[in-house]
Amino acid sequence: MAPHRQSPLSFIPSPPINGFHLGPVFIHFYGLMYVIGITLAVIIAQRRIKKLGGDPSLIGDIALWAVPAGIIGGRIYFDITTPMDIPHVWYGPFAIWTGGLGIWGGVALGGLVGAWRIRRAGGKVSLYAEAIAPALLVAQAIGRIGNYFNKELFGAPTKLPWGLIIPYAYRPPGYHQFRTFDPTFLYELIWDLALAAFLVWLGNHRSIKPPGTFALYVAGYSGFRIYEESVRIDSSEYFFGFRLNLYVAIVLTIFGLVWFVLAQRNGRTVEEVAAASRSGSLRVAGAGEIPEGAGEGGNATDEEAAQGDDGADVQSDGAVAGERN
Repeated sequence: MAPHRQSPLSFIPSPPINGFHLGPVFIHFYGLMYVIGITLAVIIAQRRIKKLGGDPSLIGDIALWAVPAGIIGGRIYFDITTPMDIPHVWYGPFAIWTGGLGIWGGVALGGLVGAWRIRRAGGKVSLYAEAIAPALLVAQAIGRIGNYFNKELFGAPTKLPWGLIIPYAYRPPGYHQFRTFDPTFLYELIWDLALAAFLVWLGNHRSIKPPGTFALYVAGYSGFRIYEESVRIDSSEYFFGFRLNLYVAIVLTIFGLVWFVLAQRNGRTVEEVAAASRSGSLRVAGAGEIPEGAGEGGNATDEEAAQGDDGADVQSDGAVAGERN
């Protein structure tokens, strides 16, 4: 009797295309997914910051500056950590449409620029970090769909029913004899959405001091990357037999957990931070100019504003650090 063979239909096929033409312009699904993800992240963050007592209109301004900075930071991280994957053309280091945005680099530079814009507007970084954390995870999850179309971010060979069929030309050296691989992009997509839902749930059922939610985002995402980096087989720099990003994931997981504990021990409540943020926004706007979304903060007296600003900004200005290669 011939041995039983699993039907190819039980595996996940790779898409036959990675984009489409819109007139003379070719639209890459990779870039399109990030545009959709960023748009949803802005909408989610605006709704969350309004609920937390911040200014929703500031989210758009943050995105205008932080998104380009995040793309630059993500590409720099990718070029530094995986130089062997840079296309061999003069524009190779900038060819983000071929894939290659390091999430940690993107969040680090995008976060620093976003924090600068928040401080210029008189807001509190920790409050906006609380709103942005789940939104970032949603954007990252949708971005992983772009990795699927680019046939990248997969793991070791597998015979699991949900194994991803990788065309021969896209298989790494030494793996050409294998056909199906772990769809680690899909694992991360599911994890990102689950973690985003958990952070929202936690914020609704527990009193989390800012920027505790963002700290848990850093720890939770990086914790998953420890697993992911242990099964990925795409190109990477190695140190002592382990992938570079594995070390980064371990360090950031520990950092995020310590950051969360310190924020809960020494930080101020959401209400206190929101009051200080509204006071700061009013001072920046100038006498008589109440920014849209300031809410009840427009009625604060000078004495109340001063009191809201007395507390040390220990937690509010924590560096928004974090995230693929």
